[in-house]
Amino acid sequence: MKPDALLYPAPKGLYCPIGDFYIDPVQPVERALITHGHSDHARAGHGHVLATRETLDIMRIRYGDDFCGTSQAISLGEPLVVNGVDVGFHPAGHVLGSAQISVRANGVRIVASGDYKRRRDPTCAGFEPVACDVFITEATFGLPVFHHPDDRAETRKLLTSLAQFPERTHVVGAYALGKAQRVIALLREEEYHQPIFIHGALQRLCDYYQSQGIDLGALRPATLAADEKQDFKGTIVIGPPAAFADRWSRRFSDPIASFASGWMLIRQRAKQRGVELPLIISDHCDWAELTATITEIAPAEVWVTHGREEALVRWCELKGIAARPLHLVGYDDEGE
Repeated sequence: MKPDALLYPAPKGLYCPIGDFYIDPVQPVERALITHGHSDHARAGHGHVLATRETLDIMRIRYGDDFCGTSQAISLGEPLVVNGVDVGFHPAGHVLGSAQISVRANGVRIVASGDYKRRRDPTCAGFEPVACDVFITEATFGLPVFHHPDDRAETRKLLTSLAQFPERTHVVGAYALGKAQRVIALLREEEYHQPIFIHGALQRLCDYYQSQGIDLGALRPATLAADEKQDFKGTIVIGPPAAFADRWSRRFSDPIASFASGWMLIRQRAKQRGVELPLIISDHCDWAELTATITEIAPAEVWVTHGREEALVRWCELKGIAARPLHLVGYDDEGE
């Protein structure tokens, strides 16, 4: 059987005709398998959703109890058959509950990576390579220019600035799911035990992470009522990137604007955002990690999606690996 008969890109997303299900569909479908909780992959409105327990919990937090018709939780590594197709969820290392999804039928196995990273993350299970005939990889940072520095060294940059400018508030932009919790956990690993102040949009997800045994330490609200006043000098405040465009960010005393993202490697992006202290901390693989992952898995084919597809396809071809871009639409860098 050709791989395209098992899984192929359709207008609503990756479709498995044998099992009659989609992986991370971008429009409502009857049966969806979801890799992780970021909104460009996990949308509301599906008839039935299969995902890890953590991803289902995160979807409830973000969309409400009626985010889908029915749902089914699957554990990482648990075997399951869906309409004659062997399905498995495997750690992706992206955010809490994130998974690669493998599908197998008639001797062909395809693994859809979803979003993934190879670096250690204290807030989620690490990526596990899965042998397969076809590996579908994201390519968010799929250009040779992207080589991300050590995460803990970037975290120490923030703490060094805090020590140098104790009279200023360090305001860090970080996406609400995954990145914010990871930055907090990295700070704790660097022995920063002071309370960290968070925007209200992060509260429920941080509470959920802590309910799952992930120690984020003392967190305090940075969203105050109109008649409240508080001196945030010498503190770290974390909020979603969108909050930096509204009045919330202007309450802090002489703030140092920071942003945690792999895109901070590009100076022009940091400048456009008005970022004074860029932190290059990514929840996706850089170029070296993407190519090392493909080499390690050694699939017969590589399909490349949502990112810098052409460069990674060309790299595969030069290595003698059949490859093609999928040109899927509807995915962005919400987790970055």
